[in-house]
Amino acid sequence: MSDERPTRTERESPIGEPVIRGDPAVTGERARDAVQFDPTDPDSLAAAAETVDAFARNTVGSEDNVYMLRGAAACAALVRGEGSYTAAAERVGEPVTVSFIRKWARVHDLPESIRRHVAQGHIAPTAAKHVARVAGEARLYLAWAVLDGGLTVREVRSVASAVNDGTSVADALAEHGVTLGALDLRLPPATYRELRRRASVENRTPDDVVAEALDEYL
Repeated sequence: MSDERPTRTERESPIGEPVIRGDPAVTGERARDAVQFDPTDPDSLAAAAETVDAFARNTVGSEDNVYMLRGAAACAALVRGEGSYTAAAERVGEPVTVSFIRKWARVHDLPESIRRHVAQGHIAPTAAKHVARVAGEARLYLAWAVLDGGLTVREVRSVASAVNDGTSVADALAEHGVTLGALDLRLPPATYRELRRRASVENRTPDDVVAEALDEYL
């Protein structure tokens, strides 16, 4: 496998574009109501400011992940349109703070692969805020640990803090009983039989055979 293959750890779509919220496969009928915020359009920016204000007043206890992503998109668009976190917060006023704008704008900047799981309820928005605190590949490892290791929001926060303090992702996850790279798979019986046979005759572990096959596929 070539080492030049890019790892997508940052958002690639335009700020404010409802890539996830507008996908029927993820949000069902609600995709029709997805709002796009254009940071270069004054009217759209005004709508973003109104959305952020309403979002800031209604986040506590909310379990609507799509609503959360919409608020995050509005925060990100407002930052882009106003030029800074501070200016974005000042545009809206209380109860919006710079910290609030920064946290949710960063959630919107997470890669699509993570935001899809947020929209579907697999990763809580409150956990996504902490995933967004780390950079690069660490955010992907941390997000997948939520899915495969069952990390709680408190544990995600702890891991993110440890990583930002210089601890490796693997060590930070291990502190919470999660092994980096561990994944429980369910295979069709015929595939499972062939995997075991191939690993046996080649004196390899099933993990090694699967890893090699995935390297070639991905």
